[in-house]
Amino acid sequence: MNKTFLTFLIFILTATIYSQSKTNTTEFNFGFEKTTPNKKLPEKWFQWGSGYNLSIDTIIKHSGKNSVLIQPSDNITSNSFGCIAHKIPAVYQGKEIELRAYMKLKDVKEGTIGLMLRIDGSTGILQFDNMQQKNIQGTSDWKMYSVKLPYPNNAKTIYIGALLSGTGQLWVDDFELLIDGKDIKKAKQREPKEYKADKDNEFDKGSKIEAFKHTEEKLNDLKILGMVWGFLKYYHPNIAAGDFNWDYELFRVIPQIIEVKNSSDRDNFLSNWIKSLGDFKVTKKTKDKNNEIKISPDLDWITNSNLTVDLVSQLTKVKNAKRTDEHYYIGLFDGAGNPEFKNEKEYSEMKYPDTGFRLLSLYRYWNIIQYYFPYKNLIEEDWKDVLKEFIPKYINATSEIEYKLAVLELIARVHDTHANIWGQDETLKNYWGVNYAPVKITFIENKAVVTDFYEQELGKKSVLQIGDVITTINNKPIEEIVLKKLKHTPASNYPTQLRDIARNLLRTNDTILNVEFTRDGTSDLREIKTYSTDKINIYKRYQTQDTCFKFINSEIAYLFPGTIKNEYLPSIMAGIQNTKGLIIDFRCYPSDFIVFSLGEYLMPKPIEFVKFTKGNIKTPGTFFYKYTLKAGRKNKDYYKGKVLILINEKTQSQAEYTTMAFRVAPGATVIGSTTAGADGNVSQFYLPGGIRTMISGIGVYYPDGRETQRIGIVPDIKVKPTIEGIKLKKDELLEKAIEIINVK
Repeated sequence: MNKTFLTFLIFILTATIYSQSKTNTTEFNFGFEKTTPNKKLPEKWFQWGSGYNLSIDTIIKHSGKNSVLIQPSDNITSNSFGCIAHKIPAVYQGKEIELRAYMKLKDVKEGTIGLMLRIDGSTGILQFDNMQQKNIQGTSDWKMYSVKLPYPNNAKTIYIGALLSGTGQLWVDDFELLIDGKDIKKAKQREPKEYKADKDNEFDKGSKIEAFKHTEEKLNDLKILGMVWGFLKYYHPNIAAGDFNWDYELFRVIPQIIEVKNSSDRDNFLSNWIKSLGDFKVTKKTKDKNNEIKISPDLDWITNSNLTVDLVSQLTKVKNAKRTDEHYYIGLFDGAGNPEFKNEKEYSEMKYPDTGFRLLSLYRYWNIIQYYFPYKNLIEEDWKDVLKEFIPKYINATSEIEYKLAVLELIARVHDTHANIWGQDETLKNYWGVNYAPVKITFIENKAVVTDFYEQELGKKSVLQIGDVITTINNKPIEEIVLKKLKHTPASNYPTQLRDIARNLLRTNDTILNVEFTRDGTSDLREIKTYSTDKINIYKRYQTQDTCFKFINSEIAYLFPGTIKNEYLPSIMAGIQNTKGLIIDFRCYPSDFIVFSLGEYLMPKPIEFVKFTKGNIKTPGTFFYKYTLKAGRKNKDYYKGKVLILINEKTQSQAEYTTMAFRVAPGATVIGSTTAGADGNVSQFYLPGGIRTMISGIGVYYPDGRETQRIGIVPDIKVKPTIEGIKLKKDELLEKAIEIINVK
């Protein structure tokens, strides 16, 4: 099974794990000795994944009476995995956490085994490793394995386990968990900090706000409320201190805003509301001369929205409040500095949230973008107008799917390929279709072209061939289908939207699709069968070639970062030192972080390639340029051949970042087409209804300040595949790279 996608599946297992019962912080069952009659798993352990059987084995074990055996069932599919898991509250002090366990494997192939260690904060995953990059397969006797991760001080929950993907058998026994090298049973526990916000449970069962009529004036009132609510959330010191459950405060004020008769009454109510939040210190602001500002807070609305003098005065006072870097709802991750959205409850039990919670969803998302999205300046429309536009869309959503489509539409307006609804959302899955034609579609020359098959035999039965151009699906022209899907397809740019739309074109809840296509100038119409995911491997697009390196000929080397490991680089680079050229194919996502490790071989000296911006807790909405980075080291024996870097719309995030680093190497040329235009460490958060989403969390720029977001990496030489080339099974980017290397 593809390792990247397996990691993705483990990331989305949130709703299930949060429903598990609480675990004692000193009593564990790491040796599987405690069992309950008629229970297939040891006490305190549960199963993640599907398609695998997990059971207690009393015959084969490392020590004691029991081990746990993981093996495939008859229902295994291409995206299945089996994992024995255990949840532990993260109430311990420390800086590093280590998981150890003994594992025995037999005939493991078509997948891997590994220990799983995952650390979650209040809003999702902080640290994660499942050993998939180690590619452990085959047969071996009992052996101790280990995983180490930083232990964040804001950790809330620890998940440990062992997993198997592919075929074969895995036995696991005798887990150990260590904090700073000490057994967790002896680790010092930290005192939990109590917040008033955590004790407010008034609206746990619902907001008590029903659907209501919304005139133009009322939409203006709700727009002002949304802006004021979010501004106070991030700017007011008493809210930062955790004195208020700010979600539930919204539900207390919405009914009042609904009832006000005019804007003056609205502003008087908001003024009194702000006063009721308590006093705070005000500080005289001085300009930060040490930091260059990229984006300033958008707060002009305070003075230009025709608010009353008293409300403007109250908001201005909050703006000038003395703030610290400690905040109940927001923080910055160590290192990169991307935002950590804390204490944003999921409300996952509310599949179709009520009117109040839907407005909360809108206000939460809108204000996160308003104050902590580093590319807000690239939205290209007034974000405040977007707020007003979407208020009726959220209020009028009459079902779960209407609500989630409204969320998707709002996310799409941000233009960030990192932003979407992530996870196995069953409602959206059923909306888009549970069945797929066994055909991979790519937009070539702005046409929907058959470029591969998920399953070769089923592909042949479809009658479609590589190079066929799909023109209609169920009598609807492709252009019409694309236009309809665009508003629900979040991405940084149009080529990336087409990339994602192509994946779902031949998706349906029916068992057949009527597909019209052209081949060699002749049109044809056929019924194409569709299949569920247990019949075809729709995740083939995530699966990469087996090797990361090969020689195209004796003078040209080829590197595929999708399966690279840093440990391979010394021998690879030693073997190609005298070649004419190296092709690095970034039409994939790197399996290891190679910016600096490979950069050492490509550069004669350290060279600047990037600079960053990050947000601020004290002045929300401000993004400062923080620092630049260099790739390479002083190295007279650097690689002196030509370096050709291949890119297209599949080149995203870390692949784009790594391309930026390698293109500054002497003799480097980037060829291909526009990339996905989404760079920077991601930050995730949840919206009511258990909706998991993300944004790019830091700004990534060229050293001279040029943008990368939305624009993507612009190639030095533009080369795109052609329909004719697809028919002939040619890789035109690769051929162009070889041609450039061969030119003297």
